[in-house]
Formats: sequence, C-alpha cells, structure tokens
Amino acid sequence: MIAPEPKAVPEQLVLNLSHRPALALEDFLVGASNEAAVALVDGWPNWTARAAIVVGPTGSGKSHLTNVWRLKSGAGSLVASALTEEAVAEMERTGAMAIEDLDRGIADERVFFHLLNLTKEKEYALLATSRTAPGDLSVALPDLRSRLRALPMVRIDPPGDDVLKAVLVKLFTDRQLTPEPHVINHLALHMERSFEAALQLVESCDQLALSRQRSVTRTIAAEALERLHAPSAAVGKD
Repeated sequence: MIAPEPKAVPEQLVLNLSHRPALALEDFLVGASNEAAVALVDGWPNWTARAAIVVGPTGSGKSHLTNVWRLKSGAGSLVASALTEEAVAEMERTGAMAIEDLDRGIADERVFFHLLNLTKEKEYALLATSRTAPGDLSVALPDLRSRLRALPMVRIDPPGDDVLKAVLVKLFTDRQLTPEPHVINHLALHMERSFEAALQLVESCDQLALSRQRSVTRTIAAEALERLHAPSAAVGKD
C-alpha cells in the first residue's frame, strides 16, 4: 500500500523588518515611513530643542510612540481639546508633557503657549501630535501660531510595503488567522496605503471567513477589498 504524500506546508511570509520594544504589550513596527519619528523618541533626553511635534495620519502610531516617550520621560499626557490650567501644574511636577491631537482643537491656547515657554525657561520637554502640519492648524493666538510653526516636526508617512505587510500579518495574527503570503501581497498591492484601511480590511476578511467557515483566501481578500471600495480591487482565484 502506497502511503499518501504529506500535505504541503504553506510557505511563511518572511519580512525583513526591524522591531523595537514599545515598552508596552506589543512591538512597534519600524520602517522607512516612521523611522524619523522613532529616532526622535529614541533620542530623548538628548533633544537639542525641548519641544517637538509628530505629524501623521490616523492610526499611524502617533499615540503609541507618545506612550513610549511618556514611559521614558515620566511625562504627563493630555489631549489638546481638554487642555486647562491644570496642565501647567502637571508640567511643573513632571518636567515633561505630551499634548495629543492638536488638529482636533486646542481648548486653551494661552495655556499651550505657556507650556511651550516653560520648555525654554526651565528646560522642560513637550511632545505634541497632530494629523495636520503646524502651519495648517487653526490657531487664533498669533504668538502660539508663530511658535508652533517654529517647532521641529517629524512626519509619519503612509506606510511602505514593508510596514504595511507587517501590519497586515500582525492584525491577522491577533485574530488567530494566518493567510498565505500571496493573500497578504494581494491586499497590500490593491488596498489604500493607510493603517486605518489595514484595520478595516482585516476585520472584513475575518467576518467573511467566519461567515463562510473557511480560511482567508485570495477570493475572500478580493471581496473584502471590493466591499471597502479599495482602488484596483479585482476578484482573484484561490
């Protein structure tokens, strides 16, 4: 009796991508699109300027990097839309402050301007984040507007292939899914190049696979792309 041939083991997608500790439960994926922002955080406390701003799209890792910096520096943290006088006392206590989401509005512009002044007067530190560049923010206070435009800025760009594929693999792994490499490559090739789109696509693939009680195939990936109106999505074959 001839023994059946063993089933082929699906090839593994190997990504030449560095990882760094995120000082949390997960790793932060580092690629060309975000290496400048990572270098800024890694350079603490040897900053030449005592304040800086990280600009990047939704879901690009701004908050994750801010958390890394907070753990290193002992900084307090607030969203700009909740900024009050209490932030000054917090900065005096910790010597550092993270102010997130400037593009969603600064509740008290005079307080923010005061915080920036403290970074110069007392060599405190401030890290801000925004989806919009400082020059494009809606700021009424002229002095603050000028100061923001002078801040050193690092940008997180839309992810390149290395980061995008790694993010897809990680998001699928978080859901205990292991699509084959050609499925990951198909998604990365045809999807919108953003972290937010990656989240939506993986969720859609998961729902489709569950509903059909099958693994995430290229057909399912293509349908998920089509549902999300991603460019150049075309139904492929398994």
